[in-house]
Amino acid sequence: MRRLLAASGRCAPATRTHHGLFARAIQILAPPDPVSLHKLSAPDCGIVELRLERPEVKNAINWEAMRLLRGVVEKVEADDTVKVVLVTSSVPGVFCAGADLKALSIPTIAVIEGAALGGGLELALSCDLRICGENATLGLPETGLAIIPGAGGTQRLPRIVGRSRAKEMIFTGRRCNATEAVMMGLANYCVPAGEAHEKALELAREIAQKGPLGIRMAKKAIDQGMQAADMPSALAVEGECYEQLLHTEDRLEGLAAFAERRKPVYSGK
Repeated sequence: MRRLLAASGRCAPATRTHHGLFARAIQILAPPDPVSLHKLSAPDCGIVELRLERPEVKNAINWEAMRLLRGVVEKVEADDTVKVVLVTSSVPGVFCAGADLKALSIPTIAVIEGAALGGGLELALSCDLRICGENATLGLPETGLAIIPGAGGTQRLPRIVGRSRAKEMIFTGRRCNATEAVMMGLANYCVPAGEAHEKALELAREIAQKGPLGIRMAKKAIDQGMQAADMPSALAVEGECYEQLLHTEDRLEGLAAFAERRKPVYSGK
């Protein structure tokens, strides 16, 4: 009996070790979340990256990824310290294949390297700004499958490039390159391949220095004003947004900094 107990005692540490190794192996083999959020550190505080990480399916968004994406959007929206969101892909040569960020009240920048087709372009259209590497390809090919873009493409594209251009792109399913995208207003910038992220970060830094409440209200005024039935209604939206900023601490800080010729320090209040 003593020999059995002794043998049992000797085996126990090995068993725990094997369990630990097994657990670590499971962690290594487990696939990463298809959607992840990364806060940048100083000097880029206030900028976060929403990364799409499903290389095995070229970042196609399934129901699980969509659930995670909605959770990330809600998390960002509830965080007052976040000022700008960069939407990026960890998969070389692919942006994404379907999602929607229209719910965010802060600026969103799509970083496009490679293909942004179908749902991928629809995701980019739901962002406020689009930065393309020169290797980017954009298009809505759904009519070739006897369907239509179903995640906002038929509504957002004409509001960005105009009704006629949008109809041509959707009817023909034609793809355009980054240079064409900039010319038609579909993208804000075309930069050398591999440099879209750096250009987007440059813009994000510039935006993050501004008053966060002012940025949120500017986005709201533009987006809701564009949906208004007429110009008087749109101007009323602008007026409401302006009034919400009149008695904020940030407005007083902005005025004081201007008078004192210093850089403002905004609190988002």
